[in-house]
Amino acid sequence: MACAGAMTVLPTSSAQAAEASVKCDLVYNLSGWSLIYKHAEGTGMVTCSNGQSAKVKIAVVGGGLTAGKYHIDNGKGEISKVHGIADVFGDYAQAGAEAGVVKSSTAQVLTKGTTSLALAGTGEGVNLGISVGKFTISQL
Repeated sequence: MACAGAMTVLPTSSAQAAEASVKCDLVYNLSGWSLIYKHAEGTGMVTCSNGQSAKVKIAVVGGGLTAGKYHIDNGKGEISKVHGIADVFGDYAQAGAEAGVVKSSTAQVLTKGTTSLALAGTGEGVNLGISVGKFTISQL
């Protein structure tokens, strides 16, 4: 009878992960080639809405039915669903279709877990094909 009507009160905690509300912008230059194997390298700058920024190195590798040589100048990227600039670095899954002669363009959305990277850029070169690979951003 001593426990009748007793109630256990547990403290509520904020165990929920803080929402990833920081957005980062990437400005980059990239050049590469593909002949079944795809390879590109470049550099850029990431600037985040929380004031963080970093110079970055970009590497793209993959394979597929591709052929060409190209470069992108002043490409733009928007990185969303991050807590800070540290979440930007790493490998993003990439799949895309490319087509272009002389003036080349690309628009892709890449993912790394819940983080997404939307890329857009124009440049020059010749590229044609379908490829799958990874897009890596690392700090310089």
